[in-house]
Amino acid sequence: MAISTQMVRELRDLTGAGMMDCKKALEAANGSIEAAIDHLRKAGMKSAGKKAQRETTEGRVFAVVTPDRRRGHLAGVACETDFLAKGENFGAFVRGISDHVAARDPSDAAGLLAQGWRSGGTVADAVREAVGQFGENIRIAELARLENAAGRIGSYVHHDNKQGAIVSVTTDAPAGAVGDVLKSLCQHIVVFLPAYATREDVPADVVEHERAVLRESDEVKKKPAELRNKIVEGKLAKFYAGCVLEEQPWIHDDGTSVRKALQKALGPEARVQAFRRVRLGG
Repeated sequence: MAISTQMVRELRDLTGAGMMDCKKALEAANGSIEAAIDHLRKAGMKSAGKKAQRETTEGRVFAVVTPDRRRGHLAGVACETDFLAKGENFGAFVRGISDHVAARDPSDAAGLLAQGWRSGGTVADAVREAVGQFGENIRIAELARLENAAGRIGSYVHHDNKQGAIVSVTTDAPAGAVGDVLKSLCQHIVVFLPAYATREDVPADVVEHERAVLRESDEVKKKPAELRNKIVEGKLAKFYAGCVLEEQPWIHDDGTSVRKALQKALGPEARVQAFRRVRLGG
């Protein structure tokens, strides 16, 4: 059967596969669109392994948070090129993954990939099919899940769609009152890159190493011995302000700390419980 350009375009519109791949699939399927789609799916499964080693630095990050803000997810679906990442077909695939995450509540990327997909098989199978459809390596780069029965979850995805943050804050404030504050907090996380949520989260060996370095610094060693410990502890406060989210200067007012800004906005008991950040491309 002769394969027309119109048939090739129709299959390409349906699958997003390359023109030559569509033509070969139609030839193998004797012109049947349905059989050609199956052919592309099978070819995609076979070729996915070859593409799996290619670097993925582009893609889209998405966040889903339950209406009561008790639970949320932040994930990144990575691909190879900015051209694909900004395309509608890839966007539709990512929205499908996002809807699945919202409905099925996976705990991590491995759990997500093992879950059943709406059209049969697993999410991992759907990703492999997408590799064949789009002709690029595609993977679930990361998936973070936070839940707080005694607080609220907030999220933010940056305008480039390549990075975002999710945060869990214990607070009595109602769900409708925390959205803007927690969004700002997530923006802060994306900009200032804290390593720990609270001072208590900093490992003891990390603190002791910093303390030892400060003790041996020329600035401290030239001070009177009886003052050195106090000076070291004062400098440790600056160390915490650099790496601990609650103690960093607030993004909207560097004269106050994140913790104080949260307590002012969400009540005196407000505390950061956890956060995660996802960034595609390093």
